[in-house]
Amino acid sequence: MNNIYRPLFQPPLAYYKWADGSWDPLLAEDWEIDADAATLTVNLIEGAKWSNGDDFTAEDVWATFMCRRLANGTVWRFLDSVEAADEHTVVFHMSDPSAVVERYVIRNEHIVDRATYGEWASKIQDLVDQGLDSDSDEWKALLQEFNKYRPEELNALGPYTIDMDSINEARLTMVKNESSWLADTVNFDLIYIYNGETPTVTPLVLAQQVDYATHGFPPATEKAYQSSGIRILRPPTHSGPALYFNQTIYPFDRTEVRRAIAYAIDKVENGTVSLGESGKVSKYMCGIPDELIPNWIDDTSVFESYAYDPDKAASILEGIGFTKGDDGVWVTDKGDRMEYELTAPAEYADWSAAAENAAEQLTKFGIATTYRGVEFRQHPIEVNKGNFEMAIRRWGTGNPHPHFSFVADLFTRNIEAAEGPGMSFPMVQDTDCCGEVDLEKTVEDMTIGLDLDAQKELVVTAAQVFNELLPIVPLWERYGNNPAMDGLHTCGWPAEGDPIYDNNPYRDSFVLMMILDGTLYPCNQ
Repeated sequence: MNNIYRPLFQPPLAYYKWADGSWDPLLAEDWEIDADAATLTVNLIEGAKWSNGDDFTAEDVWATFMCRRLANGTVWRFLDSVEAADEHTVVFHMSDPSAVVERYVIRNEHIVDRATYGEWASKIQDLVDQGLDSDSDEWKALLQEFNKYRPEELNALGPYTIDMDSINEARLTMVKNESSWLADTVNFDLIYIYNGETPTVTPLVLAQQVDYATHGFPPATEKAYQSSGIRILRPPTHSGPALYFNQTIYPFDRTEVRRAIAYAIDKVENGTVSLGESGKVSKYMCGIPDELIPNWIDDTSVFESYAYDPDKAASILEGIGFTKGDDGVWVTDKGDRMEYELTAPAEYADWSAAAENAAEQLTKFGIATTYRGVEFRQHPIEVNKGNFEMAIRRWGTGNPHPHFSFVADLFTRNIEAAEGPGMSFPMVQDTDCCGEVDLEKTVEDMTIGLDLDAQKELVVTAAQVFNELLPIVPLWERYGNNPAMDGLHTCGWPAEGDPIYDNNPYRDSFVLMMILDGTLYPCNQ
């Protein structure tokens, strides 16, 4: 709900168009980065109103970002202040100019209202004026108080608001916000948002009770949709399932073993079994989605594709002293059988299918692997705690700067794991390609400055190191297999090949954009 549909009532400043790298402004009229002054100045639209009747002003944007400051929002790694310069101008001052600030400010934050959050923003500003930060007791106390805050009403700026009485475990209803500046642009009076993972949503799609869904549906389910006349959209998600290793467990800390495992799995088969046409293998296996490569890396010949080659996998293991036992299971150079458990979120149909297939393939190769599904909310916690041997978690992310994908690959379930050590992959590595590399510094430094050529050098280094060491093994990139009731309940869907479908269905949802600009409209109802 928060990632996909929130812009319908609390929009960001703009949406990003992946096909050409342009922006589709919403609350921002325009903006400018001044490298010398280290500022990002945003000029806001005029005339927009909140559902409580208040005008939308720079004070709302200021309140939004001050509340994010209290919660240590990522954007504040790069900012040191935000100021409402006048009623419709906001100035963000960067601690160091960074190319990623534009994305964080313009797209990633959903704007909330000063009527609901302005008092909190003022309290935060008071702490800042006193020279206090997130380490102070006063800051921690205010954050604890803020986290308990539950507004009684939703003050909406977008063209829809939530009917609070409609909320139940199955769905909620959004009703048109007639005071929104987009109320006359959108074409739907009501929007229903259904709750539930793939098993819950599948019968709703088959019964044509939903017009669009973003879940990962098994190939058999997808075929059933198509047989019913339901159109399938395949946008890139810029991420997918990867094989994670607990590198406190020998021999997963050995690069040779991870590389052998990459060769031992037929990733084309894995993607097809899991998601049909929408499970597409990465060509470059360098930690960032293939779609980003042309913008950042010129020479792709340095990357190993890790195409299916079980003979090469066996040769690698034999080269480090591993042998196959009489039962066909590999034995390490320390005499231990290679027998492991692979976990995945049980409710994620595509990831659990990928895990089952990977376990079967590894077992056939001689690495005895048992699959176990874990409840989807618990699974990331167990991985973060290091309570796993092998696991399926995400690689890559839907952001046009490679920094974010490397954070997903190397930080999220590793050095930034909330509950523990995660996969325990050391971030300083000796490599054949690049000598000694501090991956944490390399990934963080690729956000510094506005010189994209300098950033490209760091991106290339991180990509080469990832491809050589394979801290995780990307199995495939997930393209959507999103059912759309084209012509059944909704009309206006563009034809295949339209550049709007280059957008990520989650981070820069093309459906949300087409609702907000009036492209989609109800029909045959």
